[in-house]
Amino acid sequence: MAENTAPRKKHDTLLKAAFEELFPYLLRFCFADADNIFNFRKKPVFLDKELAELFPEPEKQGGNRFVDLLAKVFLKNGKEEWILAHIEIQGRNTKDFPLRMFQYWYRIYDRYTVDITALVIFTGNQSPKVASTFHKTFMGTEIIYRYNAYHIFDHTEEELLAMNNPFALIVLAAQKALLLGKVPEEELGKHRLTVAKALIQSKKFSHKKIQELMLFLKSFLYIGNREINSKFDEQIYQLTGKKVTMGIIETIKQIEREEVFEKGIEKGIEKGRKKGIEEGKQHVIENLIIRLGLSDKQAADIAEVPVSFVKKVRASLKKKK
Repeated sequence: MAENTAPRKKHDTLLKAAFEELFPYLLRFCFADADNIFNFRKKPVFLDKELAELFPEPEKQGGNRFVDLLAKVFLKNGKEEWILAHIEIQGRNTKDFPLRMFQYWYRIYDRYTVDITALVIFTGNQSPKVASTFHKTFMGTEIIYRYNAYHIFDHTEEELLAMNNPFALIVLAAQKALLLGKVPEEELGKHRLTVAKALIQSKKFSHKKIQELMLFLKSFLYIGNREINSKFDEQIYQLTGKKVTMGIIETIKQIEREEVFEKGIEKGIEKGRKKGIEEGKQHVIENLIIRLGLSDKQAADIAEVPVSFVKKVRASLKKKK
């Protein structure tokens, strides 16, 4: 039976967004001397467009292209020099993956001729060994390309919680995401709350950023039970003193809009495009109400529909109970 890649794609897209949001913490997590190397006063520049031009093919054996991340980061050496930090979010370690990493290096170097540090973060199930070297030799010619590799299970939950770095909690969330569908929702809810509490208690973020991170957790560690979600919101309210309202990250908006388009097209084939897209929007509104517990106005803003349309959907949900 073929694996359904849609949920995995959504998880990786959300994870990439979290990596970008917490990029300075990611660098500190992966490089012990990051504060002596990188100039964190200058924001990194993410080069998604440039990466897409270098690798136009959407998929290739060894992993999906959409989870790659390329960033220009500045150094703390008194000069306006910069390097490229290539981050690869990889679900599993495949035989030809080192070759793909080498291809990334030489294409990026050929285009920009700048220093590159490459990092692979494996997010799949626990693996005893991850690839970190590409080696090729032929008639006296030899290439050895080494890159940084990290697996989300290289640290235990206890070790991650003990770190003074919020990115460690994103790694912990990635660990817990692998439990989806394998443990009761009550148990998953406890894991989600553990990560949420640690993020809040780190006291490294503004209230707005906390809002975004909490909504990331609710989407990334999805739980369908409304009672568990309501309890989660109440516990977050008690920890922060403020309700989690708007502030949903753009990536979640994009994902939901993609659902509108995809479901609209599917239904449009049978019932006509206009009606199909409307039904697709209704499906997304239902998800925003049930899964994220958003208000009428919040759901309307995200789905870009009138509030009256959301009220109509909410009323139909009540009738279904």
